Formats: sequence, structure tokens, C-alpha cells
Amino acid sequence: MEKIKKIKIKLNGKEKQIAENSKISKLIIDFKIPIKKVAIELNQEILDKKKLHKIKLKKNDRVEIVHFIGGG
Repeated sequence: MEKIKKIKIKLNGKEKQIAENSKISKLIIDFKIPIKKVAIELNQEILDKKKLHKIKLKKNDRVEIVHFIGGG
């Protein structure tokens, strides 16, 4: 059985280890992120949610997930 290589990324300021070549869409599923209620930023760029399945994460990427909060 082949060993899965891991890379380190920062998710909301915390270091996480994920499988190499993981896509943002997998991160969303693995961490149970409610996609309709968040904005996702990769290395200080807001991502188009339609392209999440195409974007691969690289070592030392910084992912910020911002939840929308309603209020007045």
C-alpha cells in the first residue's frame, strides 16, 4: 500500500496536515464547511465557488474561511 504524502497548510490561522494534491472542494467536505454560508480565501484571494473542484492546495497555502453572519 502506498503511503499518502502530507503537506502543511494554514486553515484560519491553524496549521493542518492534508493529503498532497488535495483540492479545496475536499477540504470543504472534510471539515464539513457550509459552503453556502462562507467566503473562501486562498493566499489573500477570494475564490469563485464554482472553481473549488479545480484548485489544488500546495504546501504552505493559507486558506481563510469567513462565515457570513446576519444581523442589524
